[in-house]
Amino acid sequence: MKITVEKTDDINIIMCGTVDNSIVEEKIAALKEASKKAKTIDTINADTFQRDAEGQILHDFIEAGMKEASLSPDEILGQPNFKEYEKKDNGIYLEVEISTNPVIDANVEYMDIIPRYTKPKISQKDIDAKLAEMALQQAKFTKLKTPRAVQNGDLVVIDLEGFLNGRALEGANEKEYHLKIGSNAFIPGFEDQMIGMKMDEEKTLKIIFPQDYQSKALAGQETEFNVKLHDIQEQKPMELNDALAQQIFKDETATLETLKERMTEKITSQAFSNLYNESLKPQIIKGLLTKFDFTLPNNAVEQEIDSRINEIAQRMSREEHALYKEDKKKFNELRDTVRGEASDSIKAALIVDALAKKENIVVEEKEVLSALSYQAMMSGQDAQELLEYYKENNLMTSAKVGLIEDKLFRHMLDAKNGY
Repeated sequence: MKITVEKTDDINIIMCGTVDNSIVEEKIAALKEASKKAKTIDTINADTFQRDAEGQILHDFIEAGMKEASLSPDEILGQPNFKEYEKKDNGIYLEVEISTNPVIDANVEYMDIIPRYTKPKISQKDIDAKLAEMALQQAKFTKLKTPRAVQNGDLVVIDLEGFLNGRALEGANEKEYHLKIGSNAFIPGFEDQMIGMKMDEEKTLKIIFPQDYQSKALAGQETEFNVKLHDIQEQKPMELNDALAQQIFKDETATLETLKERMTEKITSQAFSNLYNESLKPQIIKGLLTKFDFTLPNNAVEQEIDSRINEIAQRMSREEHALYKEDKKKFNELRDTVRGEASDSIKAALIVDALAKKENIVVEEKEVLSALSYQAMMSGQDAQELLEYYKENNLMTSAKVGLIEDKLFRHMLDAKNGY
């Protein structure tokens, strides 16, 4: 396996070469022999052997390239970026880009870009309003004792069917669908037009999709939804007492006074968080990007672009998907639209990592768990369910990275403002 290694700059490396067909065949033969010994060969098809062989070849190719470049695994940053993978008559042509860690001078003077601010002040009115909100969030929906029309905040059970120009809309046919009025879960105008409907009433709602709606086929279009109302449920706030505190904290010893104290702390913290996320943090990131200059790892940037494109793709219509799949030039133009933001995101993450190490900023697992518990409490979610969601979706690491960034920035803010 002959591999050519070329350094495109101080940290990015291109490895290219062709893996001869004989090597592929040897890999497949070895896999078949191993499967035969394990007595599983009859359950595995040829495509699986081919795919597994190619997976091993990619691994071997990268290892051989790193050896050629005299690099150890510890020096590699992120995952390899496969630029070319082409099956030719004589074998498989590969072009892979890897990156090493950039050199970041963490001793650069950056405190002049840290903004000054005044801590937000919290009133008793703010605390009372939050307690009332939580008392409502914790309450269960119950059937109406006295019949009435739909009001904002009600949970309704409906059948619905959507039409565009007289034709049924795909994916807009639901039976006994549960919808909270005022949640803005549906197209603007849908929930508003349901207010005032009575039990068992049928109504046709005329809805105009927003001009910027993700599906261009529906953007700006007037549609009709036939709706039948089956049930109305209301949510009445719980009383402000010890039982409310015990339900929120999942602790039989909790009291209302405990809840008030925690709410005061949390609302004060939330007020600062709003200021921090909306103003202070963006200023710090923007400032740090101007203070540091180093080569970015191309593979990390490309993977960040992939992530952002995937998010955009989830909001595309089938027609848009097909268009970008067929037109490579248009697809690359779409990638270029997010390249600047992706590059800044990777650069900021690397700066934060370097400065956090310099300032000895660390986040323990218990801090992550505490942050998730707080998030759950403030949003009315079940803390254990939120934790399980983060674990099942491999989000714990990203949560920890986010906390390290916030801890670093708040350390900078405290140092600048004397808090």
